[in-house]
Amino acid sequence: MELGDHEQPVVMREENKRRRRRMKPHCTSSSFSSMELISIEFILPTSSKHTKAPEIMLLEIAGNCTVEQMKAQIWMRAIEMSQTTDFYHAFTPDQFVLQYQKKGQWYEIYDKHQLLQTLDCILYWKVLQKKVGKIYVVQKQKPSEEVQEFQQQLNNLIGYDVTDVSNVHDDELEFTRRRLVTPRMIEVACRDPKLYAMHPWTTSKPLPEYLFKKITNNNIFIIIHRGTTSQKIKVSIDDTPDMILHSFFTKMAKKKSLMDIPEDHSELDFVLRICGRDEYITGDTPIKDFHWIRQCLKNGEEIHLVLDNPPDPNEDEVQKEEWPLVDDCTGVTGYHEQLTIDGKDHERVFTISLWDCNRKFRVKIIGIDIPILPRNTDLTVFVEANIQHGQQLLSQRRTSSKPFTEEVLWNIWLEFDIKIKDLPKGALLNLQIYCGKAQGPSAKTNFQSHESSNSDAKCKTQLLYYVNLLLIDHRFLLRTGEYVLHMWKIPGKGEEQGSINADKLTSATNPDKENSMAVSIVLDKYCHPIALPKHRISSDPQGDRTRAEMPNQLRKQLEEIITTDPLNPLSPEDKELLWHFRYESIKHPKAYPKLLSSVKWGQQEIVAKTYQLLAKKEVWDQSTLDVGLTMQLLDCNFSDENVRAMAVQKLESLEDDDVLHYLLQLVQAVKFEPYHDSALARFLLKRGLRNKRIGHFLFWFLRSEIAQSMHYQQRFAVILEAYLRGCGKAMLHDFMKQVQVIELLHKVTMEIKSVSAEKYDVTSQVIAQLRQKLEKLQGSKLPGSFRVPYDPGLRAGALVV
Repeated sequence: MELGDHEQPVVMREENKRRRRRMKPHCTSSSFSSMELISIEFILPTSSKHTKAPEIMLLEIAGNCTVEQMKAQIWMRAIEMSQTTDFYHAFTPDQFVLQYQKKGQWYEIYDKHQLLQTLDCILYWKVLQKKVGKIYVVQKQKPSEEVQEFQQQLNNLIGYDVTDVSNVHDDELEFTRRRLVTPRMIEVACRDPKLYAMHPWTTSKPLPEYLFKKITNNNIFIIIHRGTTSQKIKVSIDDTPDMILHSFFTKMAKKKSLMDIPEDHSELDFVLRICGRDEYITGDTPIKDFHWIRQCLKNGEEIHLVLDNPPDPNEDEVQKEEWPLVDDCTGVTGYHEQLTIDGKDHERVFTISLWDCNRKFRVKIIGIDIPILPRNTDLTVFVEANIQHGQQLLSQRRTSSKPFTEEVLWNIWLEFDIKIKDLPKGALLNLQIYCGKAQGPSAKTNFQSHESSNSDAKCKTQLLYYVNLLLIDHRFLLRTGEYVLHMWKIPGKGEEQGSINADKLTSATNPDKENSMAVSIVLDKYCHPIALPKHRISSDPQGDRTRAEMPNQLRKQLEEIITTDPLNPLSPEDKELLWHFRYESIKHPKAYPKLLSSVKWGQQEIVAKTYQLLAKKEVWDQSTLDVGLTMQLLDCNFSDENVRAMAVQKLESLEDDDVLHYLLQLVQAVKFEPYHDSALARFLLKRGLRNKRIGHFLFWFLRSEIAQSMHYQQRFAVILEAYLRGCGKAMLHDFMKQVQVIELLHKVTMEIKSVSAEKYDVTSQVIAQLRQKLEKLQGSKLPGSFRVPYDPGLRAGALVV
């Protein structure tokens, strides 16, 4: 896992290519040889002229070749050998996809940059001991009208077009849409259709003492209604709804006609629904654990239930997936031994390990341009470039100050004091535009100051614009090439501040390209893609030795650091102590946020040791869930995927009731994920698809963020689309009616707002107009009934004007 002390080979920049020596053959202990040739049978889209059967081509492909290169090889060989070469001249490899079968399911090999030896199908064939695997070359199909219509319906519900890629500089949006198909399909296939249709709202928390005192001899009375008749029965609070139905039908065996129950019907044909609500009392949970029952006991109200027909689970049918699955290996790179250029003939190099890159990272700032200049033209401007991981600043550089004009050019390289090999996944290149004015005797100093480190501009400066670029993309590849990034404006005084601290971490760019500041940068280009390798977990003998040598005095000091309030910042000495005795700290679950914030994420060797450490987190896994502690690992301080996934794994034990309790905070925590596809996004998707009540609130929490937060629109939209594609037709129909009502009421609100001059002084004419508009709504466009967004158990109908 660690690179060793010897000097690593240097990767040449494109403008500095020179002849590389052929390196000596180098053996690695990798279970996969990077030079391995893999035999694959390709089923081509063309047929043999004689047999009319699909043409088959057997090729041996290098294990460290990418999917894109493999497709090119197939094409070249097909042009040479196929009986229908005209077909291959007429089309390009990009117009075709590669698919394989696994356990009866079709999977697409989706990531064109992925190494062949890391593909799931290759690993699957090895397990089956297949010497030759089969891959089908399939022509891409244009989406049908039905598929396009459904997508438009989803876009309207989401409030954002997820197919619009005009404001992205890579394919992460589409990549995430494809990756989320698999967890969605698994969850939909595993859920209980009957329970999902009725979504009972229960809790596992013990009945509070004050409610227990209101119950006599462990029994309560419930009134069951059917049509115009009702029956009062006494039940135990420990009875389940199924037991209650059974005893009710036993009692009513000879009186079924009184309750309008057909003679051939039994308790299995009915379900208990709360009177006046679209909420069911069902399943094998004791009746005392239903929220509604507890609410009635708390308020001293009678419990009224309706004997009803159960909802049809077929109404929750999910639209057939139009895409083949992609496996969870998609987008994953190999290990360092598979990617390293050490010991390879350069003709056999297809992808390079990031850990071979010993140069310092640098960025070229070309310049900035802005459509409209600030009113004050007597200003200077400079660009500050930071490399950060979460809230941890890894390195910082800045340009010189220049007069603030419509276009300012620097055309200079900024070299950071961090090596390329040390860039962690999730690291952001943060670019900020500061403006300043020479400090005169009468200069105002009432704006937020940032003291310049350079002596050429000793004046107060103000942050105006910012933008971020992820240096390692969603495929583990180092960013290269030219970028024009449209920047976000810092809100001024009196403007809506929003969630500025979260917004400043976004990797999205400003979609308002015409009116936003743009910064033009260049990142180094390389001969081959540079990939961040996967970490191999190995033992850490130094850590084991340190653990055994801890003196009592330091142990006491460490315990004091662990127990300090999370809001108290740690000193550098505290962090040093936590890291030095990390194997002691890891025994205390409360130490995890402090310990992991002490990690120097800008040093690859330290990150490797952190993963070694997290492999020994048994105490964390076995500890009782402390949601507050776990949520700390999901805040803005942590950008490492493994740390965040560890926190989410702990949340898996949360019951539906608790998920509802923390849902709003969990949705907000998605903003701190470096990439769209994350363990947290998948957790929210799974829990929403498992329970309609959670799904209902997830829909509205995500939709409200999409409506008001341009910084995270794409991320929330892609999660919401994944949810809507699996929630079922009944929920989609409900959401459409709710969105229709909200949009109609919002339109009326905005129209009234435009004619009402004063916010608090509403005239009788304005009220008359409002009444008139609502009556018009009532008569035409409003749905007959719809679920209330703030309470899915309630259905509303006509407006009371």
